[in-house]
Amino acid sequence: KKKKPKLLNKFDKTIKAELDAAEKLRKKGKVEEALRAFEALVNQYPQSPRARYGKAQSEDDLAEKMRSNEMLQQAINTYDEVVSLPNVPSDLIKLSLKREADRQQFLGRMRGSLVTLQKLVQLFPSETSFKNDLGVGYLLIGDNSNAKKVYEEVLSLAPNDGFAKVHYGFILKAENKIAESIPYLQEGLESGDPGTDDGRFYFHLGDALQRMGDKEAYKWYELGYQRGHFASVWQRSLYNVKGLKAQPWWTARETGYTELVKSLEKNWKLIRDEGLAVMDKKRSLFLPEDENLREKGDWSQFTLWQQGRKNENACKSVPKTCALLERFPEATGCRRGQIKYSIMHPGTHVWPHTGPTNCRLRMHLGLVIPKEGCRIRCAQENRYWEEGKVLIFDDSFEHEVWQDAESYRLIFIVDVWHPELTAQQRRTLPAI
Repeated sequence: KKKKPKLLNKFDKTIKAELDAAEKLRKKGKVEEALRAFEALVNQYPQSPRARYGKAQSEDDLAEKMRSNEMLQQAINTYDEVVSLPNVPSDLIKLSLKREADRQQFLGRMRGSLVTLQKLVQLFPSETSFKNDLGVGYLLIGDNSNAKKVYEEVLSLAPNDGFAKVHYGFILKAENKIAESIPYLQEGLESGDPGTDDGRFYFHLGDALQRMGDKEAYKWYELGYQRGHFASVWQRSLYNVKGLKAQPWWTARETGYTELVKSLEKNWKLIRDEGLAVMDKKRSLFLPEDENLREKGDWSQFTLWQQGRKNENACKSVPKTCALLERFPEATGCRRGQIKYSIMHPGTHVWPHTGPTNCRLRMHLGLVIPKEGCRIRCAQENRYWEEGKVLIFDDSFEHEVWQDAESYRLIFIVDVWHPELTAQQRRTLPAI
């Protein structure tokens, strides 16, 4: 059984009754009264760490109740004051700094939280859990190399720490050290330690195994699905709206976006010719795919809309195509998708992968399609592009692409909102 933290120093034991009375108000949810009681105690006993901590917790509770960032900042400052008082019990220091870092992250103050976490690690160097938190702090600001050092240190002190293992594996995989990442991700997940049961770790372990050609991947996807992280073994997006119709392939009629599909198919040559002109004269506008999804080959994209924002500059090169799309807000307003040309050269293989969200469907309009050698698999079914024809699939399902033709393949990709999303959801879902 966990020991109860010791929160009272010698002095605070002498005012325990007053502290308990204030804390009782807070526990009962009488937040404003509790804050007044703790403020009175802080004024009367400015050296009391427990009174100061009670004031911080009451401000924290009140911030939540009022949904006030100002009040939360006040709580963060008060947690910080606790630590600077004399004779603070170490359990109280730990609780104050941990909560301070957590609330700083909540407000998006990632660098501030790093400073707080560093203080915790300096004060309690033997506690690996604080080092683990510090590693997350670095990851949150995208500083993978410092995070990596932290987890290497944890694993040298505690070789079986599951939390450190999954995060270390996660970092190795981001460095494209696929084979090396597998044992860390796998052993970390198998440990069952708190903080390891996270969809991202199942996602990346499965992906790493797939890239090594190991069918064990699906065992982990199955487990991730059973644990509630994935909608199914095949549909593994992590940013989802529950209850949306889920199938890998769609017809135009099923989407309800028949006008858009008709318009794309009717004007495919115009869209193709504008795209070819860019390839011809402004090749540099096509940027290589940068999400590390290719096993091999050459795959570039020229993006017109991203996250519901039009790229005005790009549209100057393909004005008719952009004008055509402006009539279809289900596509141009889809803040969880893109509209882009995609060119893939012979000898390209795109690893099996899954899009980030189930909130969109993806349309592919064939523009220049070699006679044979190009195919796409979504879930368990292969399809083939045709010039002037639209394919529609849900890219939150696993999909994979092969380009083994003699010449390049050019398609036009249009993402649309999932048809079952309400107007309200389309307006308010955060962009991806």
